[in-house]
Amino acid sequence: MEICFRIPMAPKYRLVYFNLRARAEPTRLVFAAAGVDYEDVRIQRDEWPGLKPNTPMGQLPVLEVGGVTICQSMAIARYVAKETGLAGKTILEQAQADMLVDGLDDLRGKQAVIRKAPEDRKLTWADLVFYDVTSKVLAVLPGALDDLPKLSKVMDTVTANERIAKWLAKRPDTPH
Repeated sequence: MEICFRIPMAPKYRLVYFNLRARAEPTRLVFAAAGVDYEDVRIQRDEWPGLKPNTPMGQLPVLEVGGVTICQSMAIARYVAKETGLAGKTILEQAQADMLVDGLDDLRGKQAVIRKAPEDRKLTWADLVFYDVTSKVLAVLPGALDDLPKLSKVMDTVTANERIAKWLAKRPDTPH
């Protein structure tokens, strides 16, 4: 009787994105931290129209692994973090990591809106929520926006608003 053992091979990962950091960089960082080899495919903009119909949701990045293609940058990074042991040791730690990542991803979305917004745009509630969250960060890390002039401008726009300035002057002094 012959006994055969199959030693599972490490999956081969293929990450496809534009030649940018942006949405693929968290996954690249997870691969680097875990010491996992992967194929980092960086496409040019003119290649994208031909590839787009072959992606699950018509967007990049995508991760190909074991014949399956996954899209959505945070889903990809989360998957790779789980596969490489960097997602958290317990389910609760994983949920806490997800909470922080999702919060940061919300801020990234806000930064993209700011980058594309005209200079004379009007105040929105998103600006107010950004101000509220960022004020708490700045209380602990005063220089957090030093290299982010457009985000600093949002903070200035909010505090320059006459009604907001009145509220800030009269609101009760409470812990954050």
